Amino acid sequence: MCRGTAEARRTMALFPPIDADVETVREALRPLRNDFTVALHTAENAFAVGAIIRVAHSFLAREVVLIGDAPYYEKASMGMEKYETIVRVPTDDAFLEHVGGRPLWAVEKDAATTSVIAVDRFPKDVVLLFGSERFGIPRTLLERADVTIGIPIYGVNHSLPLAIAAGIVMNEWARRHYTSGSVV
Repeated sequence: MCRGTAEARRTMALFPPIDADVETVREALRPLRNDFTVALHTAENAFAVGAIIRVAHSFLAREVVLIGDAPYYEKASMGMEKYETIVRVPTDDAFLEHVGGRPLWAVEKDAATTSVIAVDRFPKDVVLLFGSERFGIPRTLLERADVTIGIPIYGVNHSLPLAIAAGIVMNEWARRHYTSGSVV
């Protein structure tokens, strides 16, 4: 089924004027931002972090929070880092202070109490927390999470690449919030 022009614009990429400066584009995107945050705990793979920033931009996440001081590879974000709000916090405590009382959902397969597929609805202002590919999310943050979700995977591989996992969860968030081109 084809969508009407106005409806399609709401669910499709925004094309800013080619000569627009970064702040003009950021301002055009501000009212379109979605009510979720992506947080990465000491993600050691700088390429994965750059890719997640790019994906977070595609879903217009409110912000990307980087816990720790690991670098990210800007080339992997394909320039999207300049349009995003990237917040660096040095410690777990600083992260918890930054997110305040917002719902915290950890994405950690081995500690999951439910599957991302089984989630009926993500709460408003949810913070989606992802851990490093080697060490996951620290137990102290898992204990602070309101929900811990996992992504079903099959075969002998025990985990997904971090950027893929983040993309799956962001897509599941969007799938539940957008139906027929409108926010539910």
